[in-house]
Amino acid sequence: MKDRISIRGRTARKMVHFANHFPLLGEKAQNGELRKKLNEREKMWECPEHLDLKTIQTEHFSMELLGKKEGVSNGIILQLHGGGYYGRLHNTYRDMAGLYHEISNGFDVLSVDYRVAPKHPFPAALEDALTAYQWILDHHYSTDRLFVAGDSAGGGLALALCLYLRDYEIRLPKGIITMSAWTDLTKSGESYKENFNIDPIFGGTKDSLVYKDGYYKNSDPENPYISPVNGDYHGFPSMLMQVGEYEMLLSDTLTVAQKAREAGVFVKEHTYKGMFHVFQMGLLLYPEAKEAWVEAGRFIRRLSKEV
Repeated sequence: MKDRISIRGRTARKMVHFANHFPLLGEKAQNGELRKKLNEREKMWECPEHLDLKTIQTEHFSMELLGKKEGVSNGIILQLHGGGYYGRLHNTYRDMAGLYHEISNGFDVLSVDYRVAPKHPFPAALEDALTAYQWILDHHYSTDRLFVAGDSAGGGLALALCLYLRDYEIRLPKGIITMSAWTDLTKSGESYKENFNIDPIFGGTKDSLVYKDGYYKNSDPENPYISPVNGDYHGFPSMLMQVGEYEMLLSDTLTVAQKAREAGVFVKEHTYKGMFHVFQMGLLLYPEAKEAWVEAGRFIRRLSKEV
């Protein structure tokens, strides 16, 4: 593939490739050990002075609500983090929550530290996402200004949550945002083969989070609540789906986007040239990540104006 990306974007791609494929370090990065150790040692997140971060404890998990210190919220974004259903909430996601707040012109952001595998397999993550969504409804946020957003496994979880909401006739959010959504845990999409050797994070090995089966364990991975690629998208709200061209998970997004369009859903699907899995974690550090966040902000603000 010919690169059509910025120098900073290309540099970021090389760095993530190095981090995930360097001997020993790469092995730990692929199976999640490195992320777990880094998360355990990370410093307390510094909340911006104009914002307030509240921890909300439920029976099985905790959530963090980020919002204005003063004034009324314009709406709320439910953020479901990635990590292959093995990783927990960490500071990068708190930074992303701050950016969601900024690009939405002041929406609260509820980040869910849901239960993860292998100790808590499916349906624990979905149950926790549903509990968080119900918390939002119980606290009188309008669904006209409610968005569900997620990256990687969190993107798949966002879609699974909305499939459940639709199936059980619970009010749906105004919109959905996915970043490199993991929607096919059977790994049957074409890009798992086509991009196997070029994906800078998961490529070249089957010893990675993508190939762990601890999340679905004794459940059928074809279940749409596990693999939303198998879902029916009739009645869904508008969706923004972003993905990187070099991803093994590329077809996870493309297939869902096509199915949703065929079901009459408005879908803005954007494949970012030369980009890798959840490149948006670069926040505003390189042009492609910045463009993705600007696009997400436009999506939220446009739908919010339709109220």
